[in-house]
Formats: sequence, structure tokens, C-alpha cells
Amino acid sequence: MNCMDTRRTSQPHLLPRIPAAVAALGVALAASGVAASAQAPGPDPAAPASAQPALTLHDAIRQALGQSPDAAAAKADTQSAKAGASLARTMLLPQLGLTEDISRGNDPVYVFGSRLRQQQFTAANFALDALNRPTPIGNFATRFGGQWNAFDSFKTQRTIRAAEFMRKSADSAQEAVDQKIVLDVVQAYQSVLYAERQVQVAQHQQETADALLSSVDDRVKAGLAVESDRMSAQVNVAARKQELITAQGALELAWAQLRVAMGAPDLKSAPLEPLQPHDFPQKPLEDELATAAKTRPDLAALAHAQSAQSAAVAAARSDFGPRIGAYGNWEMDKPTFTSSGGNNWVAGVQLNIDILPFARRAQLAQQSAAKARVDAAMSSSQQQMRLQVSQAHIARQTASLSLDTARAAVDQAAESLRILRNRYSAGLATMTDLLAAEDAERLAQTNYWHAVYGNAVAYAQLLFATGTLTPDAAEDLQ
Repeated sequence: MNCMDTRRTSQPHLLPRIPAAVAALGVALAASGVAASAQAPGPDPAAPASAQPALTLHDAIRQALGQSPDAAAAKADTQSAKAGASLARTMLLPQLGLTEDISRGNDPVYVFGSRLRQQQFTAANFALDALNRPTPIGNFATRFGGQWNAFDSFKTQRTIRAAEFMRKSADSAQEAVDQKIVLDVVQAYQSVLYAERQVQVAQHQQETADALLSSVDDRVKAGLAVESDRMSAQVNVAARKQELITAQGALELAWAQLRVAMGAPDLKSAPLEPLQPHDFPQKPLEDELATAAKTRPDLAALAHAQSAQSAAVAAARSDFGPRIGAYGNWEMDKPTFTSSGGNNWVAGVQLNIDILPFARRAQLAQQSAAKARVDAAMSSSQQQMRLQVSQAHIARQTASLSLDTARAAVDQAAESLRILRNRYSAGLATMTDLLAAEDAERLAQTNYWHAVYGNAVAYAQLLFATGTLTPDAAEDLQ
């Protein structure tokens, strides 16, 4: 989006103006401003990061998507779903196995069968004593066996289809997680920008308070003001110092929140582009609802999950049908590992029908209940989507109106403070009146920058609610 004309705000709005009409102002104001900077309880927020490269919102989002634990967990879920889809497709393939078996014994049946398989059977082996009490023998058997599910009433195909839908659902779920990460980074990044503006305002207000105290000292010495005015100015200086300390602490906390959002606990403070007002586009609520219904990744994930569960129910029904399988075995048996022996094979086709499918009925009921649960979740999510988009739409409108109001209030407060300063210099207003005007102007500045911050965050939340908060779209918030 295009940034609003900053010339409207950079002159009267961004920072309070140091008194221009206070007595003995020129040199005293410059000197007191330098003194106030030296007395500030903390460094300039940009000073520790001066050697660091600038951190743009695009860079912050890119880093978060690459190293956030939530992104890593979502990626793992996606990989697991892909593996599940690949596993399901293997059910169409035949199974083939190799077995090496070494055995020895004197069990009559074992001995008789082993000699037959080894093709070592002779007439002498029919002797009753040899049959009843055979001499122990060994057998080295090499077996190749395989089976193939030729037909299972399409259960396998439907199971594969369900796994594919779950893979798509995982992809959409990962996209939803990515958008949530983008939103968290945008909010944390904007919080840092807002906190930096608050520090700048607090520093300037402290300089103004120091300049006012210096001016009041001169007026008291000249007999133009009373001692209570000086005491009020001293209290004002202390209050402004406390506000600066609080603003600097809020800035450190904002950076800590940004580190968490980016998944970068060792991230150092870096220079950022100053917070600026933006003019974001507005669309009708119905258009935003229609966009959300088409693009929200969480709804897409649920829709794929619905399709997957429908396929799972169909697969459970297929389990009642007949199953046809083919199998085959080839075996070589030898009395020793290096000797010669005999080999044999067997192949066949098998038909299976479950006459009493009690377990399969329970499985079908279980899958049907799971589908009803997913359908209910989808209906609930659609209702929640409408509520979330409506809330975000209203919040976006409110934030825009608040920004316009705050901008006008800054102009009015600045003009009122200018008049009060002139009146106090002329002895027509009290220190109480002047400090009240200072408070009003300071509050207007705070409200203005909070409105700028709130406008950007509200727009980001609207994009998130409609499912369009991509990294590219987030760059419009820079």
C-alpha cells in the first residue's frame, strides 16, 4: 500500500516542539537540550544496534519461517503425511520375502518331511524303526515367498485416496501455521516500531521539561515567577525521566517478543525503519467473507480432512466385500549348507469372505463417527470464520477512524500548547495551565502513534482473518 503523505505528520505531529516563546530561549534551550540528553537514564534505542545491519519486516518474516519451532513442527507433520500417503500406495504392490532357515532334530514328522524335501528319501527310510526313532538330521532351507492382494473390493484404492487427502490437509495446515507466524512477527515488529517512537517522544519531552525548568529558574531569579513554579517544573522533569525509563523498558520487552516470534533468541537489536502511517485499502465485508471462504488455509485443511474421512468410511464399507489374493513359495532344502538338495514350489489364489463381520461393523461405526466429528468441526470453523472476519473488519474500520481523529488531536494539542507557552511567557497563564497543556500534547502524541500502530496491526489481522497474510502481502505493512 502507499504510505500517506508524511509531510502532513512529520512537521506538527511527530514530536512535540521545544518552547519557542519562553523567556531567554535560544541559547538556554540548546544548552538545556544537550544537558537533558546527557542526563537521560538510558541510551538512544538505536545506539546499541548502530553497527548491526537494518532488519526489515521481510527479513524478519523470512527468518521466522526458516527457524521458528512452530514452522518446524508443521513441516514435520507435512512430511509425516507425505510418508503416510506413500505407505498407503505400497498396498498395491506384491510382497516378496527371503527366509534362510537352519534346523536340526529327530522329530519323526520333521525327519520324514525334511528327507522328502531334500530328495534324499530311500527305501531304507521306510523301516519301522527308522520311522519311529529316526536319527537326528539337519536341514538348510532357503525360501522365497510372496503374496499379492489382487482384489479387496477397492478398499486399498480408497485408503490411498484418504491418505492423499490427509497429505493435502497437512499442506494446508502448514500454510495456516505459516500465516500465524507471519502475523506474530508483524505484530511484534510493529510493537518494536511503536516502542521506538515512544522512546523518541519521551526523550524529546524530557528535553522540553529540562528547557522549561531552565527558563523558570531564570524567571524566578528575575522575579517574574514564584518558587512554586520552579518546584512544579522540577516535578515535571522527574515525571518525564520516569516516562523515558518506562518507554525504554517497553522497547526492550518489544524486542524480546520479536525474538520469540522469529524463533531467534540470540537476535540482537538492529536499526528499523521508523513507524509511519499507512493508508490501507478497505473492502466491503461481504467481499472479505467471500475471500476468506476461498483462501483460508485452515478451512482448506478441514475440507481435505472431510474428504479423507469420507474415503475412510468408504474403505470401511469395502471391508465387507470379498477379497482375492495370490500367493507363491519356492523352497530349496539341503542336509548341509554346501551339499546338494531338492527344491519345490507352490502357488495359488485365495478367496476370503467374512461371514460374521462384527469387527468390521464396529470399524465402520467408528469411521462414521469420526466423519461426523470432522463435519461438525467444519461447520463450527465456518461460523468462527465469519465472526473473525467481521471482528477484524470492524477493528480495521475503527483503527482507521481512530488514526484520523488522533492526527487532528495532535494538531489541536500542539496549537494549544503554543498559545499557553506564549501566555505563560507574558505572565497571563499559570504554571499549572502550562503543564496541563504539556500533558495534553504528550497524550495526543502517544495516542497518535498508538493509532498508527493499531492501524497497521488491525490491517494485518484482517489479512490473517481472510487467509491472505502471505509474506509478500505483509511487505505492504513496512
